[in-house]
Amino acid sequence: MLNPIETVKLFESQPELNFASGEIIFQEGDQGQVMYGIVEGEVEMSIHGHILEVIKQGDVFGQGALVHEDYLRASAAIAKTDCQLACLDREHFLFAVQQTPMFALEVMKSYSDRHRLLKQLVDSLLTI
Repeated sequence: MLNPIETVKLFESQPELNFASGEIIFQEGDQGQVMYGIVEGEVEMSIHGHILEVIKQGDVFGQGALVHEDYLRASAAIAKTDCQLACLDREHFLFAVQQTPMFALEVMKSYSDRHRLLKQLVDSLLTI
């Protein structure tokens, strides 16, 4: 079974991209045409300038924009370290989901993990 980044690399729709530490990958409200898989490096995910998490090599992000009709990014992504990212556009994403169901499950797990992390963060803020 391929992990999500391996599937993204297999079906990627363009050459891998490089981002320097501190470089903006995308911002909240941007229209998203691709999702990303981290080949090397770390990426900070934030909302309204507040870092929610740091994701690392092997994980995927940005897929939310590909499944919503408005294609809008709900968060910002900034390279925490120098990064090499694989990209997958919507057409290739849908193909990967249809042809490799385990990819779909791994993407859903990634989303679920992030949702749980966000819930824990909100819960901790509500108990202050």
